[in-house]
Amino acid sequence: MQFSLATAVVALSALVGTVVGESHTIHFDNRCGRGTPMLVQSGKVLSKGADFTANGPFKAAIAYLQTGNCGLNGDGCTIVETTLVNPTTAGSGSSTDISLIPPLAFNVKSGFYYKNGCDGSGAQCDSEQCTTAFHKPDDTQVQVGCQADNVNLVITFCG
Repeated sequence: MQFSLATAVVALSALVGTVVGESHTIHFDNRCGRGTPMLVQSGKVLSKGADFTANGPFKAAIAYLQTGNCGLNGDGCTIVETTLVNPTTAGSGSSTDISLIPPLAFNVKSGFYYKNGCDGSGAQCDSEQCTTAFHKPDDTQVQVGCQADNVNLVITFCG
């Protein structure tokens, strides 16, 4: 059995495609001139402002700007909640939102947007009355989804 060069290229491309896995990067853009961006997952600080890359699904994390009055879980501050995952079925991809559900409270203008897929989709919260944040648990309409593989997230403060 003979293989053509084209067959070899297709086979190699398929192999490379299976080796390269899921990846998501979170980048902070802090324009407040103060505070420390925090990325926390399950009570563990993953970043204090540096880019963070998850090699695989990244679930149930929060981010906020530590201005001196935020608890580890963002208590007393505005948080961005995110899950970044490649979709396996319709509607099962990434989801991000801003939350002000007590004991959370507005502390700085906060927002986010997706990059490398769903570009431009995101939300911004400029005040404690913003309509783009959760204020109570059933405010699910504020969640911003993305059904793109390997999507990244930019989290902004005072932007």
